[in-house]
Amino acid sequence: MSSATVNANTSADKKNRKHVQKNEYMKHGWLWTIIFTLVSLAWVYPIFLVVINSFKQKVYISSETFSLPNSTSWVGLDNYTSGIEKTDFLASFGWTLVTTIGSLILILLCCSMCAWWIVRVDNWVAKGLYLLFLFNMIVPFQMVMYPLSKLSDMLGLNTPWGLWIVYLGFGAGLAVFMFTGVIKGIPGEIEEAAMIDGASVPATFFRIVVPMMKPSIVSVAILETMWIWNDYLLPYLTLDLRKYKTISIAVQYLKGGYGAVDMGAMMGCLVLAIIPIVVFYLFCQKFIIAGVTAGAVKG
Repeated sequence: MSSATVNANTSADKKNRKHVQKNEYMKHGWLWTIIFTLVSLAWVYPIFLVVINSFKQKVYISSETFSLPNSTSWVGLDNYTSGIEKTDFLASFGWTLVTTIGSLILILLCCSMCAWWIVRVDNWVAKGLYLLFLFNMIVPFQMVMYPLSKLSDMLGLNTPWGLWIVYLGFGAGLAVFMFTGVIKGIPGEIEEAAMIDGASVPATFFRIVVPMMKPSIVSVAILETMWIWNDYLLPYLTLDLRKYKTISIAVQYLKGGYGAVDMGAMMGCLVLAIIPIVVFYLFCQKFIIAGVTAGAVKG
């Protein structure tokens, strides 16, 4: 049998398999579409409740939680203005932004370089360091939060820029894990060729390695940003709350004595806090699957 005949048979078999797979998808695809649509609605519904309740009077938020605002319960933007005034929201937003951006830059820069060193050196020291990063992902935060609070005060890390170092320590495990998987898939010959052409080690990393890591860098940036932006416990334990408050902490100050809560102002602040991170995620989410997949190919 000639090679042309074999190639033709192989091509025909591939077309038949694709046709069968397409038929199977058409047969069951509508069912999965319905299931995942319902699951998506279940996840989105709590956000929808927060948005509609942010336009109601406080008394109606508790008594008519699941109903849309009407002429009686509608208060417009009063809850938003009240929340901004009571929590000093703009200052909290600024400190949250400083903490998130600074921590993110530090995590991406340090962890990508560390992962590159671990993969390319590949000795017992690098392997031991890699295991420590994996251990960092396993240890519960509750085990270290009290020593961390004491140590942060002793080292003067109770500021938003001091918090960058703390977030670097806690975010390094996931970042290094994903970056090492990606770098293992990058041929070392490319870097060797760049060095032969006269590129220095930093130039090789930033001009050759980093562009090839772009999907995973964006994925890590999305995951770390969502965590840092919404985090409450770590800033609460670390920051000097007399000077600095993140949005998560500021919203908690709407709770008064004896369990009283200004639910209207709280809903308004929550919507304002959600908007930036949702916009960021929607803008970057197309990279997250590519980055996670790239990091999981080789480990």
